[in-house]
Amino acid sequence: MNVRQKKQEMLAAMHRARALEPSTFVPNRLLDTLIEKLHLKNDAELCRVLEVQPPIISKIRHRKLNVGATILLRMHEKSNIPIRELKALTSAALH
Repeated sequence: MNVRQKKQEMLAAMHRARALEPSTFVPNRLLDTLIEKLHLKNDAELCRVLEVQPPIISKIRHRKLNVGATILLRMHEKSNIPIRELKALTSAALH
């Protein structure tokens, strides 16, 4: 087995492990709440309001990227939703 095959095998194992572990990060509720609160139509408009590239929101929605401090602060500034509330919207536990 060469180095490339080992690397691919290791990546595949990491992806399988990640799929099995329960995730507490649920971004859809956060993004949908922002869209509703700001009276937007879709993710594209949210990108424009937050001044981020569309792939950022797409990666967040598909759980490929966590919400970082910078975008969280921008969400707070644009929506006036407290940061604590924004962070709570991403948790898996339904209230």
